[in-house]
Amino acid sequence: MNPIDEINKRRTFGIVSHPDAGKTTLTEKLLLFGGAIQVAGAVKSNKIKKHATSDFMEIERQRGISVATSVMAFPYRDLQINILDTPGHKDFAEDTFRTLTAVDSVIVVIDVAKGVEEQTEKLVEVCRMRKTPIIVFINKLDREGKDAFDLMDEVETKLKLRVTPLTWPIGMGKDFQGVYSLYEKKFIGFRPHGKQEGEDVLVIKDVKDPQFISKIGNRPHQQLTEDLETIHGVYPDFKREDYLDGKICPVFYGSAVNNFGVRELLDCFVEIAPTPLPRDTEERRVIPTEEKMTGFVFKIHANMDPKHRDRIAFFRICSGKFERNTPYFHVRLARQLKFSNPTSFMAARKEVVDEAFPGDVVGLYDSGNFKIGDALTEGENLHFKGIPRFSPEIFRYVNNADPSKFKQFAKGLDQLMDEGVAQLFIKEDSGRKIIGVVGSLQFDVIQYRLEHEYNAACSYDPVTLHKALWVECNDPKVLTEFMARRKKDLAKDKDGKLVFLAESAWTLRLAQENFPEVRFHTSSEF
Repeated sequence: MNPIDEINKRRTFGIVSHPDAGKTTLTEKLLLFGGAIQVAGAVKSNKIKKHATSDFMEIERQRGISVATSVMAFPYRDLQINILDTPGHKDFAEDTFRTLTAVDSVIVVIDVAKGVEEQTEKLVEVCRMRKTPIIVFINKLDREGKDAFDLMDEVETKLKLRVTPLTWPIGMGKDFQGVYSLYEKKFIGFRPHGKQEGEDVLVIKDVKDPQFISKIGNRPHQQLTEDLETIHGVYPDFKREDYLDGKICPVFYGSAVNNFGVRELLDCFVEIAPTPLPRDTEERRVIPTEEKMTGFVFKIHANMDPKHRDRIAFFRICSGKFERNTPYFHVRLARQLKFSNPTSFMAARKEVVDEAFPGDVVGLYDSGNFKIGDALTEGENLHFKGIPRFSPEIFRYVNNADPSKFKQFAKGLDQLMDEGVAQLFIKEDSGRKIIGVVGSLQFDVIQYRLEHEYNAACSYDPVTLHKALWVECNDPKVLTEFMARRKKDLAKDKDGKLVFLAESAWTLRLAQENFPEVRFHTSSEF
């Protein structure tokens, strides 16, 4: 097939939300409609043994939360859909922010009862800055929640998004009857408990259709008529160009756990969502239709299959065609690498692919060559922009709790740090290891994964630190004096770069005043 046809078939998007809004459940139902899975799993349930496909790590199954981005690809209506399901919990926001660099559009899931929550605001801000097209899915309509208009106002004020509803709820909670689709001019009736097979659909030429009135009842119909008048008076008409420019966000209502409203969302999404978009590098803008292959690594994950101790780099293709067993230029290492078994993902299930196109995410087996942000090209030096790295905010000493497992402990720590979820600093004076993270839940994940994936044990000791700052100085003499005087505050990161561990804001200010030639950076990329 023509490469341009392949590019036009791709839809690559991320699903983001606050924890518990139903993001992973929605992902499951999208996969179910795509035929990618036969039975959708429950994220949390004691009765159901089947777990969510996208939550493939054991700790995710136990806690009922997503702690790592997972990638799922499936065909739907002659298109190739690539979903990136992201962690909702704020302690894993770093993974989500990076994932947003690899998608072309986003679906934001909001709980009808809780409305817009803090984590959603932060994630949408990143999308807005990048002008990423957004669709809003308001979930859990089978439960009592906020008024639909109040929710629309909340999305507009808190998320600073201009919205327009494409489906509208009739009733809510125990009175929820279904939704009216403004996009397709039809009524979709709701059946609880996931019994949506053979959908209850009534195509309506006119809202005053007597058959429609008798179906939903006089009072709900009167309410809907009034609501539609308000919608047409208040909200702009949907235009695809405005959505693609990030000026307007379509809103859908449904209940993911009941499989309701998901097909309407998916059918509209595949029609309006963007095909793979250009990507900016420090050197130039990369266009998907270019002949030569380019792409970047936005995530690294160790032990996706604990039996094989594998390490996989998630690689987003930005232009050209990626082919198996073809040598590509690793920009940072300035050498050629080739990949004999690149994989496509279905969460933890993987299949070897011979070729992939812009918009696709492939897994590259990695023996330690990749870091987050690395680029592969056909020889050109390109550095992709906007892949964030965070300065840690919480620190602890990490100890090997079982001296007989030193090798396993060292290897596990090394590989987990490569994933970018935490950073390791080794003190210059004592050699003690300190882990820095953005959210404290990361410490539990590291401890759990060391034990279950590497057969190693770790313990933590408290350490009071304000910030970790990377040090740069052009004058070797000044740097030597700085290192001699501040030895107890210095450490090396995993790559051997010098880091200043400031105990407090005052300590940092003092160091800056005493050594004005020394520059302190909040990121190792300077």
